[in-house]
Parts: sequence; C-alpha cells; structure tokens
Amino acid sequence: MKDDIIYLVLLGSCIGFGQFYKKFHDKEQKKWIGTGFGLLVILSVSGFHTLHMLFCYLVTSLIIIFANRKSCHLIAFGFMFGYLFFFRSMTYLGFEAPPGHANMIIMILTLKLVGLAFEVNSAFQKSKGLGQVSKKDDSSPQAIEEPLTENEKALLKIDMLDVLHYAFNYVGVLTGPYYTFKTYRDAIYLPFSTKADCVGVTLEKLKVIPLYAGLFLLVSYIWPLDYATSTEFYEERSFFYRLMYTWPTFFIFRMRIYTGILLSECVCTMAGFGAYPKICQNKSGHGPAKDCTAYVSSDLDAQEYDFETVRNIDVINTEKCWTFREAMKYWNMCVQYWMAMYVYKRFPSKAYRTLATLVVSAIWHGVYAGYYFCICGAPFYLPIEDLYVKLFIKDATGTKRRVLNVICWFMKFFSLGYLGTAFLLLTIGKIWYYYNSVYHFGYVLWIVLYGVGVLIAKNRKAQTKRADKEQKVN
Repeated sequence: MKDDIIYLVLLGSCIGFGQFYKKFHDKEQKKWIGTGFGLLVILSVSGFHTLHMLFCYLVTSLIIIFANRKSCHLIAFGFMFGYLFFFRSMTYLGFEAPPGHANMIIMILTLKLVGLAFEVNSAFQKSKGLGQVSKKDDSSPQAIEEPLTENEKALLKIDMLDVLHYAFNYVGVLTGPYYTFKTYRDAIYLPFSTKADCVGVTLEKLKVIPLYAGLFLLVSYIWPLDYATSTEFYEERSFFYRLMYTWPTFFIFRMRIYTGILLSECVCTMAGFGAYPKICQNKSGHGPAKDCTAYVSSDLDAQEYDFETVRNIDVINTEKCWTFREAMKYWNMCVQYWMAMYVYKRFPSKAYRTLATLVVSAIWHGVYAGYYFCICGAPFYLPIEDLYVKLFIKDATGTKRRVLNVICWFMKFFSLGYLGTAFLLLTIGKIWYYYNSVYHFGYVLWIVLYGVGVLIAKNRKAQTKRADKEQKVN
C-alpha cells in the first residue's frame, strides 16, 4: 500500500507539472527541464539504484552511436534485456533488492532504448536504400528511392544528449506509456501540443479514475489476494469457491491496471505528448499514419486533435468485447506495438514469431514463473476460442448469436482470470499449489473443449463431403 501511495503522489505531481512544462517555448530549455524533472522522479524512488538507469543509458548510447548501424539494434537488445535480467536477479547474488518502482522505470527504459536502436537501424537502412522489403520474401530488402524525413535525419545524427533527453524525460519515465523517439521530437518541435485541448482530455480521463480506484479498494478488501495463499482458503473453502476466486482477484488486478495506466496517460496528455491532428490517423505507439508535418503550416486552430498515439488501454472495449483475442488487442497497446514492431515483425522465423514475442514479453515483465505461466499460456487458449467461434458463433444470428456471445464473454474472463492467477501468485510453488487445489480445472477444460471441437469440425466436414457426393449422384 505504501508503494501505491508513492506511485499515486508521483504520478499526480507529473500530471500537475505538465501544465507548467508545456508553456516553455525554447526547445533546448524544454528538453533540459523535462529531463531534469525526470531524473528527479527517478532519484526520488530509486535512490542509489538510479545508477543502474544511468549505466544502461551510457552503454546503450555508446552502442547506438558507435556500433555498426546494421547491428546496433541487436546489440542494444541483447545488452538491455540481459541487464534487465541481472537487475531482477540481484537478490539471488546477495545484493539489496531494488525498489519496486525502480523495476517499473527500468522496464520502460528498456523499451525506449532498444526501440531507439531499432529506429536508428531503420533510418540507416532507408538511407542506404534498403527500407522496403520484398512482398515475396520478408528477408530480401529491395532498394527504394524515398527521401528521409526530418526525424530520420535526426536519428542518423543522434548524440549522447539526444538519447539522454529521450530516455529520461519525465513524461512516461515512471510507468510509460512507451512512445517512439519521433513522438518525443514531435512533442518538442511541432506546435500541436499548444493547440490540443490538453486540460480537457486529461480531465475526461481523470473523471473515471476514482471509480476504478474505489472498486479496487472495495473488492480487494472483500477478497484479498493474500487469502488465496492462506491455510483457511485451502482447507475450509470448497473447490467451487477456490475456482471462482479467480474472478475477484482478476477484477482487482484490472482495476489497479486501469487506474495506473490512465494516470500515466494523463501525464502525457497534460504535457501535450502524443497530440496530433485527428486527420493523421494516429495509432497507439506508432503515431500518425499520415505525414503530420503537412499540417504544421495549416490553420492549427481549425484542426481536431487526439492523443491516440499514447493511448495505452481501451477499458470499455476490454470489458465488453466478446473474445479473449479481442481483449488482448485493447490491453497495454503501446507495449504491444513495441513487441509487434521490434520482435514479431523482425523475427527471422515465421513459424516461431508468436512464441518468440510471448517469451520476450514474459522476460520483460519479470523473472517469476507466474509471468511465463500466464503470458505463454495464452496461445494454448486462443486456438480453442478461434475453433468455437468458427463452429458456432461466426454464422449465428439473432438471439442465438447473443447467447453464444455471452458464453464466449464468460469464458474470456474465466480464462483470463485463471491464467492471471499465476501472474499474481508469481512463484511456481504457490501457482502449482493453487492449480492442484482446483485439479487443474482450466487446463483440463481447455483440452476437453479442444478435443470436442476438433471432433465436431471433422464430423461437419465429413457431412459436407457426403452431401456433396449425394448431390453429384442425384
């Protein structure tokens, strides 16, 4: 609870600072003030462990600037994820455990520094005429003649100060969201942040946060997670109670995440980070799909602006969408963008792209077994859901469709909660003890459902073939 209070105070301070920060018009002054306040936030929660962040910045900066641009992104990736693993394993080596907030800071720093190395590599590839890949073979670059953007030129001339300002600007330094170097530069150099309704957008987000925070406190008081590790829970509670306990625990987890992520978004919106004209078709993490610089010389006051670039979660769609697969798309969207761009799309083997992406995601989250049980368990459920959607829901209409959607929604949250319990219990001993207490119900259910679904699909296919034969005979 103490960590949560510190977290809320710091995020509140960052939100308030945004109103002051966006008033600076001198670009260099704005950079230094944002970086200075960011380092102050890091120092206030990390203390001596701030040296870890500075060391990561120093080494990765040297890699980005002096290593071969063809491979700097891979070297940076290996170093940062290796150091992240070391950082979390310090207690096993006899060192003092870093504060929880320091872990969140280095998580975001890892994404930003590695993402920056990938951006530099992409700009280099484009400058050499290798920016476009063949449609026939993803591994065969084709020469193109496309002019470099101002951002890409800046990436090719990047220096230590550029990396410093991007890595440690207070916006997103504590818990994200992840944003690209381009988004950072645009916030400094383009005028959109001064025209967007930063205060109005921030207040709209802040309105719902007391609801999520209140629900978090209420439900966690009634159904605390610690109770799921108590002797009473396993000896006096029924199998059904233990199984259904995943619902309130995952609800608590969601409310906490919603509160934290929306507050983090508010830090961005108040500072004007991620503000672009709506007409640019902005996407989470990526930014404008269309060239936003074309609108700098237009009537800025006439434009409608949004902050989709830094939108990290879609609470309403996460809750009301019918399927597990849909829910994943609305959750931690900026991090998903990073994983998609720099792991999934870059991984050399198509067959193992999804597995590699999930493993990297689990490593990024932490060293506990619970992260791997949860994140790497999703691919085992998704084919089952896809199979039943295809068999029963896809062509259903009317009342039948609505009933099947509700069943699918129930299964979505049951599965998320069942896997999410491992994420919350963390250690393999606690996870295994809980799953044993419910006789691994979720895994057994999924195996049965998959087996039954395959049989139904085969039976339908056989019936279709017989019908086709009879039609040909007739």
